[in-house]
Formats: sequence, C-alpha cells, structure tokens
Amino acid sequence: MSSQKQWYVLRVQSGREDKVREALLKRISTQGLEAQITNVIVPTEKVSEIRGGKKSVREKKIYPGYIMVEMETTEKGDVDERAWFLVRETPGIGDFLGLKRPRPMLAHEVEKILNEATSVAVDKPKIKIEFQRGDAVRVKEGPFENFEGVVNAVIPAKGQVKVTLTIFGRATEVDLEYWQVEKT
Repeated sequence: MSSQKQWYVLRVQSGREDKVREALLKRISTQGLEAQITNVIVPTEKVSEIRGGKKSVREKKIYPGYIMVEMETTEKGDVDERAWFLVRETPGIGDFLGLKRPRPMLAHEVEKILNEATSVAVDKPKIKIEFQRGDAVRVKEGPFENFEGVVNAVIPAKGQVKVTLTIFGRATEVDLEYWQVEKT
C-alpha cells in the first residue's frame, strides 16, 4: 500500500499559534511520528510599520487561529490513526478543518499560501499604512515638517500618501512617505 503527503489545516487557539506549533513538534518527536507528520507551519508575512516614531518590521500571521500540517495519508486519503490522535490531543488544537474526518487542502490552495508566506519574506515586507482618504495629518519629518493637511490618496505599493497642504496660502498636493506623516 503506497502513501502520499497531504496538507491539512488545524484550528488552534488564536494568539497561541507558535506555542501550539512548538508543542505539536515536541509531541511528534517524542512519539517518533516524524515520518507521518512531516511539516508544521504557521503562515506569516513581514509587515513594516511605525511604532513609537520608529520604523519596524514584524511578522504577522496570515491566518490567525490556524496552523498547517503536512501528513502522510493512505491511497484512500485516510490519516494514520496514531498521527490523527496525537494531533487532536495536543493542547491548544481545536480540530482539523473538515466535516467528520480531516479534509486535505487542495494543491493550488497550499501553493498559494506557501508562496504568500515565502515571497513576502524574500521580497520587501508589506507596508502597513494606517491612513485613509480624508484623514487629517501633520507632517513630522522632511521639508514640510509641521505642516498640516488632508490625505487625498494612499499608495500602498509605494508606501506613500498624497496629502494636500496649504503652502503660501495655496492648496498643494505632495507625495510623502507614510512614515513622514501622523494623524492629528
């Protein structure tokens, strides 16, 4: 009888994904089930944001409350009983996604999620811009420091905002980096 690997999604306690992952990996190792459960991941992406006036990059969970496991299955698609029990009995894990029995993810879903997580890590981190059109802002750095204006547009791809400032009594639209402005 041959077997294949399938990815499954587990519902876990939100905010504890990393701890649950570590607990599961430890139990897999202790029980000697590395051949049945080959991979456990918490899909994340890097997000650039400003906190306390400083630019920082942090990892953000793409799907809070869920982790992914890659497991051996039979030709019928059934999960090994010992592996299934070990996963279900790990503290912090709610259940597999699926109705009565674990339901594997489709190949294109797995590919999309894994590419999302790895491409962001390799490329530039995503920029978290907390401004919306119409927000009142103050420029905190650069040639227009201390000017106040209104956000006209947000350009997430460039990490910029278009702001209308009043300069010499005239409304002037300027492009600024998102970290150069703050809400008033």
